[in-house]
Amino acid sequence: MSVITATAARANLYKLIDITKNSHEPVIISGKRNNAVLISEEDWNSIQETLYLCSIPGMKESIIEASKEPLEDSVEDLGW
Repeated sequence: MSVITATAARANLYKLIDITKNSHEPVIISGKRNNAVLISEEDWNSIQETLYLCSIPGMKESIIEASKEPLEDSVEDLGW
């Protein structure tokens, strides 16, 4: 994870946003009083979706169990 000062982040904000979006790597912005993390909106949405799915009782276990099943056993002809 990259670390950049708040001053450098401010000077290169648009470039930093583009890099973060394209690399999917968070960037730590280090300030004198506090630090923050910059992530792309797409990555933020993915994190939120994962947290939501993990909050549903039994969902995490169901996903783990399903991941063990071969894909060809999961394919079903819907007859459309």
